[in-house]
Amino acid sequence: MAEPLPHPDLALETRLQLPADYQLILADYPREGWQGHVDFNGLAAFWLDRHLEFRQLLQRLRSEAEARIDGSLAPEAYAVRLQRMGSRFLNGLVGHHQIEDDAYFPELARLEPSIARGFEMLDSDHHALHGLIEGFAEGGNAVLMAADDAAAREAAAAFHNHLGRFQRLLARHLEDEEDLVLPVVLKHRVG
Repeated sequence: MAEPLPHPDLALETRLQLPADYQLILADYPREGWQGHVDFNGLAAFWLDRHLEFRQLLQRLRSEAEARIDGSLAPEAYAVRLQRMGSRFLNGLVGHHQIEDDAYFPELARLEPSIARGFEMLDSDHHALHGLIEGFAEGGNAVLMAADDAAAREAAAAFHNHLGRFQRLLARHLEDEEDLVLPVVLKHRVG
């Protein structure tokens, strides 16, 4: 488990941007130059593709919850989509976090000790997101187990609200992770 962060501005819930102390490599490898970098099509492109998939799946899950709430998506169709997309989203995100925490973050911190605390911050984000992952599973199951249509729509509304918070915090984490990780990957030609 990650150590508590030394400053509340680093906490995922309150952080507004990647702290300046962790933007040292980003200054030399800004976002607008990533795709033009000779090594972009390796690990860097893969990382961004995974993040894009998480963003897209979460947005689709929110849109489909809205459709279920307003009745434009039949309960049976929604249940099938929620199970399929929800499983894909959760399994992908948990697996992604595990490999980052166990392999990539320690290696990248070793390569760039000046921003090693930034990788610890990202690890702490993963622990903060774990509660949202659990809430996602509970909310999705509540929708699927609802006894009748009214209860299912009510559960879908609660789930939709949870997804909104999840989407906001995941977006902050993914953006900060990209700005910390991708410059190091490109600089050191990792992957």
